[in-house]
Amino acid sequence: QVQLVESGGGLVQAGGSLRLSCVASGNIFSRISLNTMGAWYRQAPGKQRELVADITSDGSTSYADSVKGRFTISRDNAKNTVYLQMNSLKPEDTGVYYCRAGQYGQHWGQGTQVTVSS
Repeated sequence: QVQLVESGGGLVQAGGSLRLSCVASGNIFSRISLNTMGAWYRQAPGKQRELVADITSDGSTSYADSVKGRFTISRDNAKNTVYLQMNSLKPEDTGVYYCRAGQYGQHWGQGTQVTVSS
């Protein structure tokens, strides 16, 4: 059973930075043959969960328009970890951030809260 554990959330003032980490069990990133993708989603109160950024097994990345130029997704296969560096945070970035991974994105983490105060 693959588990994803997120960390790095917290309370930050607008304009600040946070780095989220998602550590996967089962060596799903270091085992290159698994073609594991990684992604970060977020869910604000009263809103649907939305894709923030994703990264393919070969390192290609894509971002939601709302975070382009501010957020960076990366992966360290040896550490089985996906990161989300968040800079210039805005109050509208507030929400629970979830990690997703797997060849088909079939694994989800439990989420980590990010709160940006104005």
